Amino acid sequence: MKVLIYGLNYAPELTGIGKYTGEMSSWLAAQGHEVRVVTAPPYYPAWKINEGYSGKSYRTERIDGVKVSRCPLWVPSRPSGLKRILHLFSFAVSSLPVVLAKSLFWRPDVVFSVEPAIFAAPGAWAAARVGGAKAWLHVQDFELDAAFDMGIIRGKRIKSLVIGIEKLLMKRFDIVSTISPRMMDKLSEKGIEGRRRFLFPNWVDTDSIFPQPRQNSMRAELGIPPEAAVMLYSGNMGEKQGLDIILEAARLLSERKDLLFVLCGDGAARARLVERAKGLPHVRFIDLQPMEKLNDLLNMADVHLMPQRADIEDLVMPSKLPGIFASGRPVVATAHEGTQIARAVAGRGVVVRPGDARAFAEAISALSAAPELRKKLGDGGRDYCLENWGKLRVLALLEEKMKDIARA
Repeated sequence: MKVLIYGLNYAPELTGIGKYTGEMSSWLAAQGHEVRVVTAPPYYPAWKINEGYSGKSYRTERIDGVKVSRCPLWVPSRPSGLKRILHLFSFAVSSLPVVLAKSLFWRPDVVFSVEPAIFAAPGAWAAARVGGAKAWLHVQDFELDAAFDMGIIRGKRIKSLVIGIEKLLMKRFDIVSTISPRMMDKLSEKGIEGRRRFLFPNWVDTDSIFPQPRQNSMRAELGIPPEAAVMLYSGNMGEKQGLDIILEAARLLSERKDLLFVLCGDGAARARLVERAKGLPHVRFIDLQPMEKLNDLLNMADVHLMPQRADIEDLVMPSKLPGIFASGRPVVATAHEGTQIARAVAGRGVVVRPGDARAFAEAISALSAAPELRKKLGDGGRDYCLENWGKLRVLALLEEKMKDIARA
């Protein structure tokens, strides 16, 4: 097949959507398909364009057999509601002529668009039509619903108009996929039914991420003593992650000298969190680690921490969860009973109410003192990951679905 992939984020970004889109493209190319990508320069999660790239010019490069076209992008140093909209709009405008030209002259079988950003979806649909391709929209998170629920965008009339336009747009795509069963239900609410819906979860390479002994090389590199119980958060540090609860729990557990809270990553909220953590000696911030150290990082944890804001817990599925499960370590998550996160974590970790710092701290304290329970929960997560989120299984199903719609 010839597959044109269109999205804001791409490799070499180490976390989130860019990581998954990059891995998917490279895997498809390795199976013998022709893959081209239209994207922006890497900037996430630091909200700063990577060294060696520019947000002001077009460029083309080749990564793992994939031809990648980079389009100009404005990146605000301090993203806010309006700035985020302008940021997304800048990519939609700069990339539109590129994706249209590639589809018209290269003639792909499938145009695969990734949301966020929904601003690029009209261009993806138009490109598919001018090139005679099938149009596929993949929803990593429902960004518009989340923006309204978090108060980034306000107004009932505006919400009704915007969500209505989104529904009309989605219905024009041949296939709309998303990453969890509850998000599939959300697609049904938006009028996407039957064979036009497709479950395409995020995955993990279970050969690269696997359980290690507790005292591994990352602990040694960071000088973490054997008696310390590491509570790890790794990933994007944005507002929708609700990371303040980790610092609140650390404060409540300040007398527990055996606990070490490690927050690894970058993002719009990191500077504020670092400032707020002053006076908490058992809290450490470290930078994102390269891919070759990811398994060591995940296995450094005795317990993983996965807070999530209550207002978006069924609109996104944390991309870090497959890696956590694959590492064979338990997780303490915040979610309401019955949500997709609560269902995934049940029997593989502990779930507490969103925003309840005391319950979060109590769960951390209990798990840190129960090594046999940690192993039981971690093994359950590993088994679930092997069954549901293995990289080869997930991507092979994607390839099969692409072939089906390309032939239709």
